[in-house]
Amino acid sequence: MADRETVATDTGDAAVTWHRAAGRARLVLGLGHGAGGGIEAPDLVALAAALPARGVTVALVEQPWRVAGRKVAPAPKTLDTGWLPVARRLAAEGLPLVVGGRSAGARVACRTGAAGGAAAVLALAFPLHPPGKPEKSRAEELLGTGLPTLVVQGEKDTFGTPAEFPGLPAGHRLAGVPFAGHGFAVPKRASLSQPEALALVVRSVADWLDDLAL
Repeated sequence: MADRETVATDTGDAAVTWHRAAGRARLVLGLGHGAGGGIEAPDLVALAAALPARGVTVALVEQPWRVAGRKVAPAPKTLDTGWLPVARRLAAEGLPLVVGGRSAGARVACRTGAAGGAAAVLALAFPLHPPGKPEKSRAEELLGTGLPTLVVQGEKDTFGTPAEFPGLPAGHRLAGVPFAGHGFAVPKRASLSQPEALALVVRSVADWLDDLAL
């Protein structure tokens, strides 16, 4: 059963919803949300439901702006300030820490992973560029994590398809989800169903975590 904890930060209170591992935990996976939604995103929910059975404690993190009820995310620096105290709290569990998130949350994890004491970074639907503006690339954030990094990306994501990503450094991995958009939704006419798309996201993450051997 999930439980909720408040974590104080310099930008307000963040909230952590814990989905504890079944039995002995082997690592903590902290996941942040995007700028347009919260921890109810289908990919985050699917990971929180599936991974505890594999010995992974999943912590879904709500940024202070979201906890306060604001509708617009603040600047990246403020997001990072609101994340790092949470990362320290997650690390206090005494287990290897993997940080990540979807969209804007993935960017935060990439920028702060090393500083927050993480062993690896998970980037779900990394927003490589604003839709229709490939010249405004954010690849530097992803390439500069300095940690093993998994990107799980929809093949129809308007914020950047897998084919648009630059060559990744050693330790980085890219997993594509056929037919999926930025939220990993797939069209009804696709040969991959919505449950199958989310199962592919979960399997890609679970296999990567196993390969990390933390």
